[in-house]
Amino acid sequence: MDEIRQRDREGTRRRILDAARRLFADLGYDQVTMRTIAAEADANIALINRYFGSKRELFAEVLAMQGRFPGVLEGPEEELPRRLAEYVADRLRSDQGSVVLAALIRSSSAPEIHEIIRDRVSSAILEPLSARLSGPDAAFRATVATALVTGTGTMRQLYGPDAADVPDHEAVVARLTAVFEACLGA
Repeated sequence: MDEIRQRDREGTRRRILDAARRLFADLGYDQVTMRTIAAEADANIALINRYFGSKRELFAEVLAMQGRFPGVLEGPEEELPRRLAEYVADRLRSDQGSVVLAALIRSSSAPEIHEIIRDRVSSAILEPLSARLSGPDAAFRATVATALVTGTGTMRQLYGPDAADVPDHEAVVARLTAVFEACLGA
């Protein structure tokens, strides 16, 4: 019986997270209510509060679903600008936008979650990137590169996969590599 209850708990939790992610991406934080999430997830509001505590904490959990740079930060530091450029160019041309990024963009005007957004950008991008850099002003250089990464994500979200309307993908990577070299150079 405990195993069935545990599977049901995890299934309900997953439905709530999926519903919240879709709703935050479509409507933004301010427009989504716990009641809306409960209806979308076919769950009781009390369960949302029990599993996540509050809408704010649920939003933080949704943001945590977005991974870090998979494989981008591994490897020699001198190749990092190229890896970041390839990552950004691929994201710009992707047919599938980030649901989490859409939630961030549509929710950025809600002051109660600014700290959550700032913490997520710091832990997922800024801090790991800064830790990979050698030389002086690593945090500053990582901040400039993070601004480029998040800005291109916003561009992709706003304009879709045609944001980088360039016939040659390698041309985009080459330009972005030069920009990242300038950002990350000591």
